[in-house]
Formats: sequence, C-alpha cells, structure tokens
Amino acid sequence: MKLVNRSALSVRPKQAFVDWINSLEATEGEDDLTLEDAERESTIYLIPEMDTEDALRACLHERFADILENELSAWEENSRHWPDINEVTFEFFLRVEHSYLCVDLDEEAVLEQSDFEDDLLLDTDEV
Repeated sequence: MKLVNRSALSVRPKQAFVDWINSLEATEGEDDLTLEDAERESTIYLIPEMDTEDALRACLHERFADILENELSAWEENSRHWPDINEVTFEFFLRVEHSYLCVDLDEEAVLEQSDFEDDLLLDTDEV
C-alpha cells in the first residue's frame, strides 16, 4: 500500500440532483432515474491534503463551481439547461464526504497523471 499525498472528496447526488436529471427528458415511472441509480455514478475528487474543517471549507468554497459543473456536464452537455452555478445549488444537489487520507492499494500499477477530457464522460461507442 502507498499513501498518496492527497485528501479525497466523495461527491454523491442528492434527490434534487436526480429530479433535475429526470426533468431533462420527459419520462415517468420505471424510466425515471432513482437516487440509488445515480449514487452508483459518484465521483472521487483528489484535493490537497486537508487536516482541518476550515481548510476543507475554504477548498470547497474555491472549487465548488468546478465540481458542480463537472457533475452537471456528466448528465447534460448543454449548459443552457443547467441550474445556476452557486454554492446554494451545490449544497442542494450534492453530498460531499471528506477523507483525510488517500491510500493506493494497487501494488503494481504506477499512478499516472493525465489531463481530464470531457469525452471520457461520454459514451464513446458511437461511430
């Protein structure tokens, strides 16, 4: 095991986020996305090591828009369909869990860094 010099944020949707997703396409009943379904799509964000609540709050205040925009774009590329990007929407739509330590359990693979590309979120099976 290797300790990674980062803390982590696990970002999970709240029911309001699921309701927004379901509002994008007019479906009802069995076709609607459930909170349980959406929680399977949670995202982990690595952040600088944070050891106090104040540091965490400051980090979230600085980066909430990046996180919210990433989460919204995973479901809808057209930002005209997004709600307002602000801290109220962030807290209304997303639940954040903080982990102080980040441990890599993979004994073989070396951690690699690459630029994040939006097309990684999209279905690339299209021809």
